Amino acid sequence: MIVVTATRPKASRLHTAIAANIGAVLEWYDLVLYALFAVVLGRQFFPSNDPSVSTLLSLGTFAIAWLVRPLGAVLIGAYSDRVGRKPGLTLSAALMTFATLLIAILPPYAVIGVAAPVLLIVARMIQGFSAGGEFGSATALLAEQDPNRRGFYASLQWAASGLAVLLASVFAYAVNAVLTADQVASWGWRVPFVFGLLIGPAAFYIRTRLDEPDEFLQAEHTDTPLQEAAAYDKARILVGAGIVAAGACGSYLNTYMPTFAFTRLGLPASSALLGTIAAGLVNTVLPPAFGHLSDRVGRTKVMAIAGVIGLVMIYPLFRWLAAAPSITTLVTIQMLIALVFYCGYYATVPAALADLFPTRRRTTGVSISYVLAQTLFGGVTPLVVAWIVATTGDPTSPGMYLTAVMVLSLVCLVLGRRLGVP
Repeated sequence: MIVVTATRPKASRLHTAIAANIGAVLEWYDLVLYALFAVVLGRQFFPSNDPSVSTLLSLGTFAIAWLVRPLGAVLIGAYSDRVGRKPGLTLSAALMTFATLLIAILPPYAVIGVAAPVLLIVARMIQGFSAGGEFGSATALLAEQDPNRRGFYASLQWAASGLAVLLASVFAYAVNAVLTADQVASWGWRVPFVFGLLIGPAAFYIRTRLDEPDEFLQAEHTDTPLQEAAAYDKARILVGAGIVAAGACGSYLNTYMPTFAFTRLGLPASSALLGTIAAGLVNTVLPPAFGHLSDRVGRTKVMAIAGVIGLVMIYPLFRWLAAAPSITTLVTIQMLIALVFYCGYYATVPAALADLFPTRRRTTGVSISYVLAQTLFGGVTPLVVAWIVATTGDPTSPGMYLTAVMVLSLVCLVLGRRLGVP
């Protein structure tokens, strides 16, 4: 057994919230940027005579990071349970910053040939490894600030993610609106990634001055969290992953919407980003309200209501978008997806996952559950949806896909209630 003790006075909860969430901003900022510039990156790093092939290859690279996310979840999650939330978060920030730097300075295929897509894949894999451990460590840190307000504190990570989406989409909109298409393709897409490099050092610096939460310090610790999770938490991990699935799918579907609107609905690239900007604003402001509500009335009640609403509305919304493809329709639909799937349902997921696992192996269990769902239903969503639409020619198919995933999550939510989620 490992005993962890405090070495200096406790930092304020505000400092802790900033330290935990600034990494979420960097993680989601980079991920959303890549999705928003998928078409441009496809042409720069995966040139093809068929633009659809370039876009699919680019989205495939976006998805490939999820192949290494489980490794990051296992290694960084177990590391965080063994030695503390702070070391895990500091490691994640350093890795994410390095990967962002690599993407920002990487020459295109026309300059260095096949090395360009290979190095882009390497950068995305580093990002995936880092993100795999980031969520679990940050969730544990925030959820352990105050057990009575677990929902509120844990939901702050989603507000930070919403801010990242807002920042990324505003930058992408500005780049597409100010620069010509040729300028965006040659160098303009790099500008937002360079800005992201400013976030990384700040995240690393703040996290090195972080203190561990009392709940973690007062708990018994183990040097074998992964083995314990494998022995005692298999059902909880699967149920947790199922609970995450609909929120992950809805989130990444929203980040794919500008590409969908541009490639399948014929809307202008700059205008198509307005819906993501609006969704990012909703996602920045409202998650803490739903997290607080879950502390008052229970996690499963809040998530079940939002899930049922999402189940009923999502397919009709895509039928409406296909019938009336306009900026107004796109913005409305993206804001509704943000409100119901992200804020109403997903904002409570971090606290629900924290409730599922004991403190001594919380980061490990949360990380593996989360990354399993992200691997199967998160980062691959843009690629799966693009493939389904390209194969069927049906622009409403993203709504059918999200409907099926929502059914799975609602079933797992019922099982989570039986395992102790309030």
